Amino acid sequence: MTETEILAELTDVLREAFGDDALTVTPETTAKDVPGWDSIRMVSILIAVEDRFGIKTRSREIDRLRSVGDFVALIRAKQEAA
Repeated sequence: MTETEILAELTDVLREAFGDDALTVTPETTAKDVPGWDSIRMVSILIAVEDRFGIKTRSREIDRLRSVGDFVALIRAKQEAA
């Protein structure tokens, strides 16, 4: 998948997680930019991402995520490694 395709899919995951069909994110978006994005919500997002993209993440990889763009890059790297 391309980064654009991954971003679109990730946006869908985030919309579902936050119950907001109008949620828009960019690669620069951070958790602080999205009301309600806390550590508990992050767990549900991670589970949904792993299911949607068929990947497994490690805690040290998750700790490095600073933005949606970082998330996209991680998903792409995991898919390419598979």
